[in-house]
Order: sequence, then C-alpha cells, then structure tokens
Amino acid sequence: MKKILFALVASAAALGGSAAYAQTNTQDAAGTGYIGLGAAASRYDMGQPGTSSTDNRTGSKAAGKIYGGYNIDSTWAVEAGYTDFGKRSYNYTQGGAAGGVNTDAHSYYVAGKGTWPVAKDFAVFGKLGVARNHNEVTTTGIASVSGSDNKTALYASVGGEYAINKNVKVSLEYENYGKSDIDLGRKAGAITAGLRYNF
Repeated sequence: MKKILFALVASAAALGGSAAYAQTNTQDAAGTGYIGLGAAASRYDMGQPGTSSTDNRTGSKAAGKIYGGYNIDSTWAVEAGYTDFGKRSYNYTQGGAAGGVNTDAHSYYVAGKGTWPVAKDFAVFGKLGVARNHNEVTTTGIASVSGSDNKTALYASVGGEYAINKNVKVSLEYENYGKSDIDLGRKAGAITAGLRYNF
C-alpha cells in the first residue's frame, strides 16, 4: 500500500505544472487555515515471545488524532498534529512466574505538506517533517526495557483526499512517525482516516 501511495504522489507531482485542474475543490486559497480530526489504526507488539497469556501480544489498536494547518498557497501548507495511540497492557506467565508490560504512547508532529489535484474533487498529498514520540513502558516480572521515553524522529505521510465541498474534505493516508527509543508497544506506522474543515 505504501508503494502505491508514493506512486500516486509522484504521478500527481508530474501533473502539477498543468492547468488541467487549475480550478478544483481540492485546492485551498493562500492564507487560509484548516482544522481536522482523525481516526488512526496502528500496529503494536508487546514483545515477550514464549510467554503464555490470554491477552494479544501483537495486533492493531485504534488511535485518535487532531491536527491543523496553514495554506501557504494552493499547493503548499504547514501542518501540525497530535496523535494519541492510547494505552496497552499485556499480562503473561512464564515458567510459573507472572509478569506484565504496560505502554502509553502519543506523538506530536510538524510537517510541510504538498497537495496535487488529479480530478476536480480528488487530490493526492505528501507530508515530510519531524515527530516527537513519547512511549512510556512499565514492566513487572521478567520483562525489562531500556531506552528513553521520548525521541525525535522523521515524520512522513502519503495519502489522498476527497473534497465534499470547497471547505470540507475527507482523507485517507499512511503516516510514519518513526521509531521510539523503546521497541515495545506501538509501531512506527499508522493508517489514518481524517475529516477537516478549511476556513
């Protein structure tokens, strides 16, 4: 899926110099702003292979996101956001001994965004910036962790958005927030569905 989205962005960029879609609902006026809400699905891995548990050691978890941006012109914008990946617990036994891993993760990001229309009401976009990731992990029993709770990493995203009208857009994107210093809990990537309002 990531390769397909990257290909869409590259194709749209090649069309960026054409006037074919000069007037579309996907292009925002310079000097305007937007706010939005998103629902993200991210993977998690609690580690501890070889343990016994009724909890899921790996899987997907829903997350919430809020974001906003400023449109420099009809193509380029600056965006910032906050994603709460939530809490996750994994309780297990190994060799008759009980233990557990608990995580609580969230991220902030700031990125530049480029948007290229491919139809009157549809555009593809890419974002590149930095993320500040927080991944607090506590353990009991034999589990152990090392590393800092906080880490700054490269942030990147590719996706597409559909304009319901000139001010309201829905989007679907793949976001990569970069790795946390502690390799337990949420993974770097997320698939995010968003709804935003331009003002």
